[in-house]
Amino acid sequence: MNSNRMSVEALKTSIEKGAVFILDTRPADNFMQGFIPGSISVGDNSKFDKWVVETIAEAEVVIISKAGGEEETINRFLPVFPAIEWKVLEGGFEAWQKASYPLDMIIEVEADELALDLPHDPNLQVIDLRGEEEFEEAHVTRAQHIPLAELVDLATIANFDEDQQLYLHCGGGQRSVLAASLIKKQGVHNLRVVAGGFEAIKREKAIPITQKQDHSGLQK
Repeated sequence: MNSNRMSVEALKTSIEKGAVFILDTRPADNFMQGFIPGSISVGDNSKFDKWVVETIAEAEVVIISKAGGEEETINRFLPVFPAIEWKVLEGGFEAWQKASYPLDMIIEVEADELALDLPHDPNLQVIDLRGEEEFEEAHVTRAQHIPLAELVDLATIANFDEDQQLYLHCGGGQRSVLAASLIKKQGVHNLRVVAGGFEAIKREKAIPITQKQDHSGLQK
């Protein structure tokens, strides 16, 4: 394994060439406040590491971690795919930020903001990223169900209308930030993440919820 360290200048050049895959392992809250454009958020939880790494098509992979945590992060990914030549950004995200290179961010909204916008914005589309069973049990009425795994298919992202205002949510939070980063990587930026996911949404009485019905036709 070759854990080469890459300078911010070298990373900027690789991004401009379009041949780099960037994994950002900082916590989701930090990622949303600012990240290198095109980065994929995998957070500090390794639950989705294997799934994300399997989507990598580019030859060059660079990891963004907290400064000083580069080797620890390499050791996190090495068992998943030992054949990949993992690289780390020297100085982490802070070095990129200090160089004043471009940044992107993800807007987070509270469930009560979704409740206010939902009746008045005809272009608003709720995207539910949870699994099939979670969605069937209960979901926002007229939400579009797109399980996280389907976002690997670029055709799914291409189907979003440029006029749509996408409100993404999962069960609690991590999947929605990962999904938002995947969508933004493909150039779709008209999106927001609902804080607290469906757990927060279902506490908002103003948001219409469709629930699974039992055999008697009654809602559970």
